[in-house]
Amino acid sequence: MDRLIYTAMTGASHTLQQQASVSQNLANINTPGFRASIDAFRSVPLVGEGLPTRTFVVDSTAGADFTPGVIQSTGRSLDVAVDGKGWIAVQDANGNEAYTRNGSFQVLPNGILQTNSGLNVMGDSGPITIPPDTEVSIAKDGTISTVPTTNQKNGVVVVGRLKLTNPPEDQLVRGEDALFRMKDGNPADADAKVTVVSGSLESSNVNMVESMVNMISLARQFDQQMKLLQTADDNAKQASSVLSVTG
Repeated sequence: MDRLIYTAMTGASHTLQQQASVSQNLANINTPGFRASIDAFRSVPLVGEGLPTRTFVVDSTAGADFTPGVIQSTGRSLDVAVDGKGWIAVQDANGNEAYTRNGSFQVLPNGILQTNSGLNVMGDSGPITIPPDTEVSIAKDGTISTVPTTNQKNGVVVVGRLKLTNPPEDQLVRGEDALFRMKDGNPADADAKVTVVSGSLESSNVNMVESMVNMISLARQFDQQMKLLQTADDNAKQASSVLSVTG
C-alpha cells in the first residue's frame, strides 16, 4: 500500500512542478523575446521488492524552445530585435554576464543603458553609457550613435556597440530569472554576424493555446493522482477494519 501512496504522491508533486513551468510561460506571453521552457515527464524504476515494470514519474526540464518570435515594429529608437539567431549580452543581478532576446532598453538619469527590467546592457568593453541630451540610434551591427538634442548639433558620436553573441544553443542553460548563461560559466564571445533590427521588438514564442491545453491536461493528471491517494487511504481503512474484526 505504501508503494501506491508513494507513486501517486510523487506523480502529483511533479505535476505541480510542471504546472508552475507552464504558468511561467503563460505569464511571459507578452514579454519581448521570451523563450518558452519545455518540460517532460520521465519514468524512474522503483527500487526494492516487486516487479521491475513498476515505475514512478519525475519532471525534468528538457530545455527551452528556441523558435524565433515575430518581429514587430515599435518605432521606438531604444527598441531592438535580434534578426535571426543570436543574443544580447546583459549584466545580471550578481554582476555576471547573461543573455536575453528582450531588446527593450531605457536610459537611466546617470546615462547607463539598461533593459526595461533593470539589467545593464553590455557593450564590447562593459556596460554602455549614453551622454545626456542626445538622441540615440542603434545600427544593424549594434553600434550605438548619439546626436545632441541641443542647438549644437555638430555631428554623430559613437558611444559603444552592443555585445551580440551566438553560442551553440546546447551550451546555454536557462536560469530562474529567465536569462540564459553558458554552461561552463564563461562569457560567450561576441559574434559580428549577429544583427539587430532597430525600432522593433521580438514577441514571445509562447503558444497560448498550447499552454492552456497543457494546463488543463496537467490539472486532470493531478486529480487522478489525488484519486489514487484517496483509494489507497480507503483500502487501508478497510483492511484495518477487516483485521480488527478477524482479530
